[in-house]
This record gives sequence, structure tokens and C-alpha cells, in this order.
Amino acid sequence: MAIDPIGILWDVDGTLVDTAEQHFLAWAELSRDLGRPFTRADFAKTFGWRNPEIVRELYDPAADARTCAELGKRKETIYREMVRERGATLLPGVRELLAAFRDAGIPQAVGSSAPRGNLDLLLGASGIVDYFGAIVSGDDVTRGKPDPEVFLRGAAGIGVAAQHCLVFEDAIAGVQAARAGGMACIAVTFVGHHPAESLRTAGADRVVGSLAEVTIDEVRRLVAANPDQPTKTPPSKPG
Repeated sequence: MAIDPIGILWDVDGTLVDTAEQHFLAWAELSRDLGRPFTRADFAKTFGWRNPEIVRELYDPAADARTCAELGKRKETIYREMVRERGATLLPGVRELLAAFRDAGIPQAVGSSAPRGNLDLLLGASGIVDYFGAIVSGDDVTRGKPDPEVFLRGAAGIGVAAQHCLVFEDAIAGVQAARAGGMACIAVTFVGHHPAESLRTAGADRVVGSLAEVTIDEVRRLVAANPDQPTKTPPSKPG
């Protein structure tokens, strides 16, 4: 029997939209400016992380908060300019699924490692911001994925218990975060950052090629089949 109400939590980059190449080019440009190498393997390894964790992984494990913030700001300035130039297109099946959940009265939230400015730009430019009852960014949490904090805050923001939510993700760290929060998870491979088997190993309940394959009935079945795992207490709704 399906659990009602259920809630939907969305990752953004690689799940709702694809601006991965802009992210890669922005990190590559920053790395060149700093005289540091940056490879596709570095990008794949850190995709889905918050900027402070990426800066410490790529440049300096001991980087303080100020350094992380300064380098992150430089990277995001480059990235946002690229997005403004190239635009951001919704991935296959996204708009239809967002509308289907809305029409069914199922609340939706964003849980992303991206800074708030990036989310405002992407969700606004793609015309989907009004679908979400809560938007939680990397700026709103102290622990990035694979910690579940961003998804727990999203669940709290739409008033749905974590174990009654389903997360849409495309990254291993995001799938791990969903499972750590006791949530069901569908992973999508359309952008191709991670192979299907790696996403299954991380804990995805189902892996799809695109979101056009997903139905509300399937989402309800997955949530209903999710055992009521002990979860962390959801933080209060973000500002």
C-alpha cells in the first residue's frame, strides 16, 4: 500500500538540467589560473560535492574557510557567465514529471550541493522554480553529500518524513546521501557521470536512462517498499 503523503527531493545538475560541461570548464579555468592540474577524473570524483570539499581535495587539504570561499566564488563567477552564455536545458522527462507530481498534489523540494546563486540562476532560467516548496542549497548546510543533511532539510521544508520521500539523483555521493537519510532513490544515467552499476552499488533502488521512464505509480511503489529505517531528525526548515 502506497504511503501518502509522499515527497520528492531533486538534485539539480545532471538530474534536472545538464550544465556539467560548464562546471568542468570553470574548474579547469580556475585550476589553470592557480597553476594546478585538473582532469576529467578529478571532475568525476568530486561531482556532487560542495565547493569547500572540492577545494580541499583539489588544491589544499588544509585550506581554511576564507580560502575555500574565495576560490569557490571565483569558480562560480566563471560558471555562471558560461551558463548565461550557453543557457540551461531541462533533461528529457523532467518537465512532464514535475508537472505530474504537482498535479497529483505531491510536494517537491530541491536538495543540491550547488551555491544558492547557481540554483536561482538555473531554476529561474529553466522556468521551474515554482514547482518547489523548498529549495536547499550547499550554502544552507554544513555537511555536503554523501551526508544526508541537504535532503533531510528538503524533507523538513515540505513537511514530509524522510522515509516517505524519494530522491532523484545522478551522482554516487547523492545516492549515498539519500540512503543515509533513509530515503528511496531513483538514479538517472542520461548525463553519464557514473555507470549504472556504480549507482546501484551506492544504493539506488532503480537506475533509469532518463526520467521519461519514470511514472508516479512506480515512485509510490518504491516509497511504499522502503523500510522505515531509523533516520536522523530533520533539521528545522531553512530560512
